[in-house]
Amino acid sequence: MKNNLSELDELDEKLLKELIRNSNRSYRTIAKDIGMSTTAIIERIRKLEKGGYITGYGCRVNYDKLGFEYMAIVQLNISGKNLLTVEKDVSGIPHVAAVWDTTGEYDAMAVVMCKTRSELSTTIKKILGTKGVEKTNTDTVLNVVSRLTEFDEV
Repeated sequence: MKNNLSELDELDEKLLKELIRNSNRSYRTIAKDIGMSTTAIIERIRKLEKGGYITGYGCRVNYDKLGFEYMAIVQLNISGKNLLTVEKDVSGIPHVAAVWDTTGEYDAMAVVMCKTRSELSTTIKKILGTKGVEKTNTDTVLNVVSRLTEFDEV
C-alpha cells in the first residue's frame, strides 16, 4: 500500500525528522521541541503509524563494537521465475542483514555481516548454494561511512 505524500504537512515532516533523530524521548519532550501539545503529538504519531509512515522503533547499534568486523555486499544472479522467493530464502540465512531486489547486471544484493572470516566464507557459500542462485559476486566492505538508518530526509 502506497501512501500519498501530500497527506503529510510540515508538522508531520518535522515530527518524523525528530523521531528519526531520536525516538527514545517522551511525547512531552518531543512536543516541547516541536512546539505542540502532547495530545497533538500523540494523535499525529498514531496517524503516521496507522498510515504506514512509521513502521517501528528501535536503536542504532555499533556493530563494530559487537565484533562484526567482516561485512560484504553480495550481488546475486538468480535463475527462474521465483526471484522474490529466492530473495526471501537468502534473507533467512544467518548473518544476512539485508536483501534488496535490484536492477542492473545482478538481480539482487545482500548485505552480510559476520564476526569472523570463516563465518563470512560459510555465509557466502550458503547464499551460493541456495536453490535459484546461479552466481554471486562479493565485495568486501572496508569502512562504513554512513548507514541507511542514518538517512534522515523526509
